[in-house]
Amino acid sequence: MTEQIYNSDAYIKELESKIIEVNMDHIVLDKTIFFPGGGGQPNDLGSIYLKDKEFKLEKISWKDGKIAHFLNDNNLNVGDLIVCKLDWSRRFKLMRTHTAMHILCGVIWRDYQAAVTGGNMEPLKGRMDFEFPSLSAELTEEIEQKLNIEVQKNRKITVDFLPREEAFKIPDLIRTKVNLLPESLKIIRTINIHGLDLQADGGTHVSSTLKVGKIKITGHQSKGKINKRIRIAVLDN
Repeated sequence: MTEQIYNSDAYIKELESKIIEVNMDHIVLDKTIFFPGGGGQPNDLGSIYLKDKEFKLEKISWKDGKIAHFLNDNNLNVGDLIVCKLDWSRRFKLMRTHTAMHILCGVIWRDYQAAVTGGNMEPLKGRMDFEFPSLSAELTEEIEQKLNIEVQKNRKITVDFLPREEAFKIPDLIRTKVNLLPESLKIIRTINIHGLDLQADGGTHVSSTLKVGKIKITGHQSKGKINKRIRIAVLDN
């Protein structure tokens, strides 16, 4: 298995690694900083370097239970020692966005007890669907104000890894309408925005809410009788 460095430290931008498998269209590394995508967060991009030669990462994803790195040129060999370099600008935007989504989820769960029914994101913008019977411009304005109060509180954000049984003793660990965690997953990774939100999550986040920037609600719409969508943008302060 590839050691998933991004899981414990999302701020590592560069890493030495070793190729342990070469296939027709992808390689597998002994450890990686590249997030393969999931939970609504897109996969990372960047490059792999063998000495002075650059191999651009076109995609990274799970394939046959392994993290597959798809490159623009696969002329590499098992045992090659390489250097991974993130497209950090893009990754950091996604980290800010993902944390903004958790702030949104935390505020809405705390103050309105609405469960999440879906979501997606790209750098500096995203959307989340909630079980709201109705959603007005006045309510979204109220929510936006609450989001930015939480940002300014500079709440610490930490990662933890818990045995499944212990994790599921935490109230409201799963905020989605349906529990998407497979039974085979025995260790649960959690993201804790201290004092606001604690959830099972597999993505990358900033280290405090203040690093998100300003959150703006850019729109809302009905997606069904009790399913309402909120769109956000993440701005610099």
